Amino acid sequence: MAYNLSTKLLRSKLMDGALVPGGEIALRMDQALLQDVLGTLVMLELEAMGMDRVKTGISVQYIDHSLLQQDHLNADTHQFLQSACERYGIWYSGPGNGISHPVHMEYFGIPGQSLVGCDSHTTAAGSLGMLAIGAGGIEVALAMAGQALYIPMPRIFGVRLEGSLPDWVSAKDIALEMLRRHGVTGGKNAIIEYYGPGLACLSAMDRHVLANMGAELGATTTVFPSDEATLRFLRARGREDAWRPLQPDAGCSYDLHDTIELGALEPLIALPSSPDRVVKVKEAAGQPVYQAYIGSSGNPGYRDFAVVAAMMRGRHIASGVSLDINPSSRQVLQTLSENGDLSHLIQAGARLHQAGCNGCIGMGQAPAAGRNSLRTVPRNFPGRSGTREDSVFLCSPETAAASALHGVITDPRSLDVPYPRIEEPMHIKADKRLFSPPLPLAEARRKTVLKTDNTPSLPRLAALPDRIEIPIVLKVDGNVSTDDIIPAGGRVLPYWSNVYETARFAFEPLDATYFQRASARVALGGHAIVAGHNYGQGSSRENAALVPAVLGLRVVLAQSFARIHWQNLICFGVLPLSFAQAEHYNVLAQGDVIKIENLYAQLAAGSAIEARTDNPGCATMSLRHTLSPRQIAILKAGGIINQIRDSRSG
Repeated sequence: MAYNLSTKLLRSKLMDGALVPGGEIALRMDQALLQDVLGTLVMLELEAMGMDRVKTGISVQYIDHSLLQQDHLNADTHQFLQSACERYGIWYSGPGNGISHPVHMEYFGIPGQSLVGCDSHTTAAGSLGMLAIGAGGIEVALAMAGQALYIPMPRIFGVRLEGSLPDWVSAKDIALEMLRRHGVTGGKNAIIEYYGPGLACLSAMDRHVLANMGAELGATTTVFPSDEATLRFLRARGREDAWRPLQPDAGCSYDLHDTIELGALEPLIALPSSPDRVVKVKEAAGQPVYQAYIGSSGNPGYRDFAVVAAMMRGRHIASGVSLDINPSSRQVLQTLSENGDLSHLIQAGARLHQAGCNGCIGMGQAPAAGRNSLRTVPRNFPGRSGTREDSVFLCSPETAAASALHGVITDPRSLDVPYPRIEEPMHIKADKRLFSPPLPLAEARRKTVLKTDNTPSLPRLAALPDRIEIPIVLKVDGNVSTDDIIPAGGRVLPYWSNVYETARFAFEPLDATYFQRASARVALGGHAIVAGHNYGQGSSRENAALVPAVLGLRVVLAQSFARIHWQNLICFGVLPLSFAQAEHYNVLAQGDVIKIENLYAQLAAGSAIEARTDNPGCATMSLRHTLSPRQIAILKAGGIINQIRDSRSG
């Protein structure tokens, strides 16, 4: 039988289940990736699990989000994370080394291996032929403990690339074209696999852009072959011994399919405030620009900065425009410096920031309210930039640079200059001395994890009762992101390791009264939330499930869920149910009471759940679930952490 590459990778890591779309499968994880704002919870979960030493071949903790040290909180968290790495046998990458995703590719990416990360953009490593999946922190912690990662078996979505990219069109435009065609849910429960002759014009870092932004389509992950482009990337970093060829079999098939003729593409841009509001740049041209932002895991390669430097050479940005340069790694920053690119950027009026996520997650570079910011980041959800009243567009480095030069949104093809085609360097200096490696086991056991008041132990959650009678405390629209549930930015991120402090910000962008109203229900049996389609899209941040659970969230009724958030809810003992009849979402209102009898018998009997309400418009209501027996057991225990604690005490 001929297999596509995604199926080959899944088969090689399969521990349990059948590779039939929709069923639950269990996968072995070779590597784990942690970033700082969610890695804190992973470390606390390892503590709760009684972990002695992680069992994954490679686990790496990166400090890339909380880099602003405006007080002691972030610095304290860095110390906590480094000490936890020492205790549990984890590599540590300190502040300034760069964004986890491209840095992990540079130092630890291995074609054919599996990677799980507590960040939705972990999928970026698929650019090297890895099976890389973002998940909630508790699932990452379990994988680090040697257990399987459970996911719904995805469909395989083959995308054939034909031709080659024209001048002024780059990988970001391919990603935006996919979003234009398929929207933010078009890849849900699917692996996007790129193949075809068009791959020849894409470097490994170009592929990183597409694999990274597959998360914006809701994809489980994105997969590329491991070919000559992969070998060039690894060889440039002195790691060619890690390379192995990986290709789909000739004549293989896919569950879904699309074809993109690269030569027909033109510069694209996503309008505020969703990644799939994509139009041609020429259709948005002429709107004033306040900020042009280059960097992030959405465009982290050397060429993404060097092409901007070449466009800026001998020129100056327009008056009133802030051109923000956010290097993705020390290696990229050093190469830009050695090649003279930084000089061109600085002389053009650019502002240089430290290597890290920075403004992509609202940690600095927040734009003025209502002013247009053109960014090469992967997401433009409302307020993610750090400014709630933001106006963020997503575009390529070429479009952002052209617009910075003219002060208005500009199609880069209109520039009267040759297109600067940039090749990735043949050699990029990689220095593993920037990392702290795992300590020997005996030495690690002598280490103490440096906890503070801002890293309290995780609470025990109440088990989900068999009879539920709770009010709807909050009703929200469709496409609510985890940024809406637990905000990021410099005001909130320092508290992400502390579920009690973070709770004060829960749902603040949508309803500032949620915390008080939910808190009042904790001792009275908890509450429910009603949501539209694609609830929990975006970041994998598990505190968007854990914190509401601490505040008594028992059930979420939604028209549909984003995959990672759906799994996170279950992991923390919250029941996710979908509407069998769409009109019930419209009828239900905040304050209505939801009643479910004999919950566990209903869950075990099949996918249908019958509920009652005190709303005359839907006195009886049919709901649906897609839980496996394993997940039902997790709910009955009140979440995975309770389940593990109980098994240890028993």
